[in-house]
Amino acid sequence: MTDSRDGRARWQQRYDAALNSGRVRDADFRTLSGVDVAPVYGPASGQEPEGFDRIGWPGEYPFTRGLYPTGYRGRSWTIRQFAGFGNAEQTNQRYKMILAEGGGGLSVAFDMPTLMGYDSDDSKSLGEVGHCGVAIDSAADMETLFGDIPLEQTTTSMTISGPAVPVFCMYLVAAERQGIDISTLDGTLQTDIFKEYIAQKEWLFPPEPHLRLIGDLMEFCNAEIPAYKPVSVSGYHIREAGSTAAQELAFTLADGFGYVELGLSRGMDIEQFAPGLSFFFDAHIDFFEEIAKFRAARRIWARWMRDVYGAKTDRAQWLRFHTQTAGVSLTAQQPDNNIVRTAVEALAAILGGTNSLHTNALDEVLALPSEKAAQIALRTQQVIAAETGVGNVADPLGGSWYVEALTDELERQAEEIFTQIKGMGTDGTMTSGLLRGIEEGWFLAEIAEAAFDYQLKLEKGDREVVGVNVNNASVSEHDELDILRVSHEVEVEQCRVLGVRRGARDEEAVRAALGHMVDVSRTQDNMVPSMLEAARAEATLGEICGALRVEWGGYTEPARF
Repeated sequence: MTDSRDGRARWQQRYDAALNSGRVRDADFRTLSGVDVAPVYGPASGQEPEGFDRIGWPGEYPFTRGLYPTGYRGRSWTIRQFAGFGNAEQTNQRYKMILAEGGGGLSVAFDMPTLMGYDSDDSKSLGEVGHCGVAIDSAADMETLFGDIPLEQTTTSMTISGPAVPVFCMYLVAAERQGIDISTLDGTLQTDIFKEYIAQKEWLFPPEPHLRLIGDLMEFCNAEIPAYKPVSVSGYHIREAGSTAAQELAFTLADGFGYVELGLSRGMDIEQFAPGLSFFFDAHIDFFEEIAKFRAARRIWARWMRDVYGAKTDRAQWLRFHTQTAGVSLTAQQPDNNIVRTAVEALAAILGGTNSLHTNALDEVLALPSEKAAQIALRTQQVIAAETGVGNVADPLGGSWYVEALTDELERQAEEIFTQIKGMGTDGTMTSGLLRGIEEGWFLAEIAEAAFDYQLKLEKGDREVVGVNVNNASVSEHDELDILRVSHEVEVEQCRVLGVRRGARDEEAVRAALGHMVDVSRTQDNMVPSMLEAARAEATLGEICGALRVEWGGYTEPARF
C-alpha cells in the first residue's frame, strides 16, 4: 500500500507537473460568487488519519479518488451519446447532429437482428429491423454509418457482444475505405460475453468459442491497434436486469477478472493488455450509493490487479469506465420527470469520476429518442459541465463520512460475492467460477431475487416513484409525447439494398473467405485476420455468424426457478 504520509505533497508534485505541461484546462476555477476553489481537498501533509491510505489522493493507488491528480480540471468527461435507429443513413444524420451540437464521441446502438448476428432479410429479423438500433448487414452499411465522419478523429464505442468481432471487422473495413491507417483508431468495443449469459441473453455460441474470439481480438488489438479498447466489461445490463448495486459491482468486476485471466492464459503481458480493458456501469437513482459504487470499483480493481494478477504500473491498475444513466428508472407515467431523474443520475456519475457519459432521453421508456429528446439529454450534460462547477475539484465528496462508509460497505459486499463465485469453480480461478455459475443459472437466480424484492417494495409503497405510486395524478398535457417511430419501409428498403449488394459482389471471393475463416476456426490461429478478409469481400454478418453457428453450435441456458 502507498505510504499515506506526505500524501498531499506527492499529489501537489503530480498536479504541478500536469499544470506545467499544459494538461490543466484554462478555465475560471472559482465559485459563482468568485471564491477561489482549490483543485483538491483533504488533510494537511503529514496529518492523514489512520486508514486514509484507503481513500488516498487523486491520481495515486488505490485510485479511490480518481485516476488523475487533476480530476476534471485536466480533462472533462467525454460526452458520448448512445444512438442508432433505422438504417445506416438515418443514424449517420443523427451522429452528425450529436457532433455538431457538442458531443465528444459516438456510441453505436444496433438493432436486435444485428445484436443476434442475423441479416435483415432473415426470417428471424421480421419486424425488428432498425427498431432498437441501427441495422448493419455488411461493411457497406458500416461505411454509410460513418460517412463524412473521420474515424481517425472520432472515438467510437460499439455496444455489441455476441457478433462483436465481425462487426468490428466491418468497422475496420469502413475505416480502410476512408483511407485511414487502422493502427491509429481509438474507441471501444463491448465484446463482454459473460454479461450476456448473466443478464442480457444475446449470445450466439457456447461460452468457450466466444471466449476464444475475445482472446483473438485482444491479441489482435494489442498488436495492431494499440489505442483501441477491445473489451468493455458491462455492468449496465446486469443492473438493468434487476441486480443491486453491490451485485452490479461484483458481477462486473468478476467478469473483468475473467478477461484478465483470459489474456494471461494467452501469454499476453498484463502491462500491455490490461489498459485495453474498460468498463461500463449504470448510474441509478440512489445518488450517494452510486457515487460510492464507482469509487469502490476503482479501488477493488486496482488492488486485485496489483495483488492478485501482478500488475505493476498505474495504467495496468486503472479502472476506466463509461456510464449510462438508468433506463429502468425512467417511467412512462409523467415522462417529463425523467429529465430530472437523468440529471441526478448524471451528476452521480460525474461525482463518482466517470470517464465518459451517456444521458438517457425522457422518452426512451416508450421508444428510441426523438431528436428533441436526444438534444435535451445532450444539453443535460452540457449544463452540468458548463454551469455547476462540479469539475473544478477532484473528488469533491472524498472524506465524507457517509460516502466513505458506503464505499467501504459496497467493497465488503463485493468481496463476499467474489468469494462465492470463486468457490463455485474447480481450479481456483475466477473464470472457472463464472462458467460454473452461468451453467447452473446462479447469476440468473441472484438477479431475479433482487428484482423480485424491489418489485415487492414498490408495490407495498416501501419504495416511492413519483408519478407511479406517489404524486400520480394524471397530467395529460405532459403524457402525450411525439415519439420516434421507425417505419416498416426501413425494413423493406434495407432488405432491398442487401439483395442488390449480394448481386453485385464477387460470390466466389465471399465463399472462399468464409471457407478460410471456418478452416482457421479449427486451428489455434487468430481468427480476426480471416474474418477481416470476409468483411472486405462483403460477406454479410448473417453469413459470417451462420458459418460459425454450424461449426460451433448454439447454446441454451439452464432453467432456474
